[in-house]
Amino acid sequence: MRAHPIAIAVAAAMICGFAAAGGGNAGANLDEPTQNEVMQIISNWEKTPRFAANMVMQKYGPPAEATATRLVWFDNGPWKRTVITNEPTDHDFPMPHQDVMEQSVNYAVPPEKLDELAAYDGSVHVHRTRGEMSARCDLEPANFIALNLAHDVITGKRSVDEARQQYADLVIAKMTTQEPVPYAEGLTFDPAQGAGFADRTIIGQEMLQKIEQKKQEMMAKALDGAGRRE
Repeated sequence: MRAHPIAIAVAAAMICGFAAAGGGNAGANLDEPTQNEVMQIISNWEKTPRFAANMVMQKYGPPAEATATRLVWFDNGPWKRTVITNEPTDHDFPMPHQDVMEQSVNYAVPPEKLDELAAYDGSVHVHRTRGEMSARCDLEPANFIALNLAHDVITGKRSVDEARQQYADLVIAKMTTQEPVPYAEGLTFDPAQGAGFADRTIIGQEMLQKIEQKKQEMMAKALDGAGRRE
């Protein structure tokens, strides 16, 4: 008997959730790719992500994970996670470029600040449940600038408009002068540990038990069906 597609989806989601709960470097016990293997993977990538990958490897070494379209580092420098994909996204703020590299830190962003962050930079992302804030750009210094200014917006140090203008000014300074640009060289804040927000349950205990029983039945059926197919 074939497992129901919904059951398979639920089981997959539960497994993915377990892996995510295991920490940022879930799967790091597998063989990590060598630099030569990574270079072979990215040899056919588009120019911007290939350049980003080379820059990050020069600084942090080979990634912990590599697929045909994605490289992942865990706990590299100040970052909880760095992900480079061969899927460039055109982005015109503060100047035309392609977003290819997302770098994340632990940060509990207050919900009331989400609208301001969205208005400040669409490539700054918040995952409230995991307690993360990320920036996706083409270069690590730009991600430092993006998150440092996001912190300024969150803490009230700068308005959205001030942060956007300062972003442009800092990029110009970083790319055209030899002067130090602290906002582009590291985080100006300390990432928070335990920043996740699990929210609260609004389903009653009796119904929770029924749902949990149903999930366990669906999971058992899906995994049993997967085992039979193997």
